[in-house]
Amino acid sequence: MVTDPIADLLTRIRNGHMANHDKVDIPASKLKQAMVRILKEENYIKNYKVVDGRGKHPIIRVYLKYDPNGKPFINGLKRVSTPGRRIYCAKDAYPRVLGGLGISILTTNRGIMVSRKAKDLGIGGEVLCNIW
Repeated sequence: MVTDPIADLLTRIRNGHMANHDKVDIPASKLKQAMVRILKEENYIKNYKVVDGRGKHPIIRVYLKYDPNGKPFINGLKRVSTPGRRIYCAKDAYPRVLGGLGISILTTNRGIMVSRKAKDLGIGGEVLCNIW
């Protein structure tokens, strides 16, 4: 049983990159779909799609992205807010990942978004993870 589905998503992507897989399968949820959609919009992955899981629950198939030398586009993934320790940011104190080279994914009252978009909207939220 997975107690932290976001950490499971990040770990599956990290392990897929370390093993040089073309794709990874992740149990689907609306939160995970929103996070994977952000990864696609920010060009960290090639694509994703939701497929049926052999009559069971649906899964998200994430197609990983590599550069021409075979290095993954995602260099690091870090879970920030955990079920036992929630980390929030105010509307004027957004986290910067590697001096602006990475992204932070936040959950806000207007949905899941990148910290850059939350800053433009002037809202704060819970910091889910950092990706660089």
